[in-house]
Amino acid sequence: MAATGALAATAMLPWSLNARAAGYPDKPVHFMVPYPPGAATDNLARLAGQVFSQALGQQFIVENRGGGGTTIGTRALATSTADGYTIGMVDSAFTINPGLLGERLPYNTLKDFTPISLMATAPFVLVVYPSVGVEDIQAFIKLAQAKPGTLSYGSAGVGSAPHLAGEQLRREAKVDVLHVPYRGGGTVFTDLLGGQVQFAFATVPSLLEYIKSGKLRALAVTSNKRVAQLPDVPTFAEAGLPGVDTSPLFGLVAPAGTPPQIVQKLAATLDESVRKGDLHAKLSAIGFEPVGSGPDAFAQRIKADVAKWTELIQRAGIKAE
Repeated sequence: MAATGALAATAMLPWSLNARAAGYPDKPVHFMVPYPPGAATDNLARLAGQVFSQALGQQFIVENRGGGGTTIGTRALATSTADGYTIGMVDSAFTINPGLLGERLPYNTLKDFTPISLMATAPFVLVVYPSVGVEDIQAFIKLAQAKPGTLSYGSAGVGSAPHLAGEQLRREAKVDVLHVPYRGGGTVFTDLLGGQVQFAFATVPSLLEYIKSGKLRALAVTSNKRVAQLPDVPTFAEAGLPGVDTSPLFGLVAPAGTPPQIVQKLAATLDESVRKGDLHAKLSAIGFEPVGSGPDAFAQRIKADVAKWTELIQRAGIKAE
């Protein structure tokens, strides 16, 4: 009888999960962000949370768990119950860390998560301090080639996306530039505006104010087309450097095993707003590129980016601090 009861309970499990998924969400959802409040990833999570709350009728509560180069919050997400009531927002660190940390990474990026949607990307723009004296990307490359090892750029740390963009530039343009790692992005901007470093890569939204005021000069963007906020700034591909293509991603994932019906419901809800709803206009206005992919497309992007960054990190001999 006990065996029969166990079999019956097992048989009912898919029905139970399907029934729960059909009524999802029937309580608040925790939205985990592996950064402190105020970071771009946090801001996008809050925008997505508003869309979900309005469309699905439940609170999506952002929970910030920064630290460990995003691994603390991401590990907490990986080990959460896979019932759809804990989801997370990730960015390029999610796909960079496997190559940077290797066996020290406390989760498996490709196995421990269920992709939901690639919400947006944020093209990088290469900016220089005006006293560098170059007007375009071609002049910048010529200067870097003529004075190897003298032009420096700041990043938020070893293995960060801006660091890897600089490595792409080094490889594609065959230039010798000096990487200066900082503990966080804010100090990079301070030193760049003070002329202590000569150039930097950062997202268009974070630099737009400085570019428009003339405090920094934009030379090229990493997207595959020009960005609306900087229509006169060419892409690296237009400049003959298509391999400089670092554009941080921002997307939603859930713990592996989250019911497919819930994943699809979340993806469809977000993607509708990202592609043609209110969120599309909000993202575009602040310099992001709205995407709104389905789970399968986001899974493919994650896999491709992990492979790309791992290859670059290994070839450049980059070691985590």
